[in-house]
Amino acid sequence: MRIVLVGPPGAGKGTQAAYLAKNLSIPHISTGDLFRANISQGTDLGKQARAYMDAGRLVPDEVTIAMAKDRMSQPDAVNGFLLDGFPRNVGQAEALDAMLKDEGVKLDAVLDLEVPEDEVVKRIAGRRICRNDSAHVFHVTYNPPKAEGVCDTCGGELYQRDDDSEETVRTRLEVYHTQTEPIIDYYRAQNLVVTISALGKVTEVTERAMEALGSEKA
Repeated sequence: MRIVLVGPPGAGKGTQAAYLAKNLSIPHISTGDLFRANISQGTDLGKQARAYMDAGRLVPDEVTIAMAKDRMSQPDAVNGFLLDGFPRNVGQAEALDAMLKDEGVKLDAVLDLEVPEDEVVKRIAGRRICRNDSAHVFHVTYNPPKAEGVCDTCGGELYQRDDDSEETVRTRLEVYHTQTEPIIDYYRAQNLVVTISALGKVTEVTERAMEALGSEKA
């Protein structure tokens, strides 16, 4: 299957992408991984992206699109893939359509993870990270530490990242509504959108998604 995963920040796209890709035996292709891989490997595209990022500028669509095209042409993606973070806007969606048309294939589904805005804010603004090890992550509501402000694992101080503040989260949501959400209507016009609730346990959301994708495939 060839799937695009969309949803607001805090919807759990990364977590669901990993589970779905494994269940469907297709590679999970995320924009973040594409950038990191190209930059670390020193590819021409990575150097271009790095130059924009170092200057504090957004990486142009054409660079992102070229990275995605290169990744989707690799052997493990021949029979399908799950795209996470790409396309990010209608222009990128149109470019993806053109790429797939050139290959004689098309998308099977666009999975839209739906989460109420207040829940997104609650999920992200409630996160607390250990200063000693950023892999130790807690949540004031869903996974609170035994002692407030103290990491259960190493005793380090827990803090809220600047980009996890409620104000920043709401700004990120506005960017999502303005730039990325329009691709849902774009794909809905192609009858590709499958919307599911991303509320509940991770396994419940995965089961919901697999069932929806199975129905779409059928």
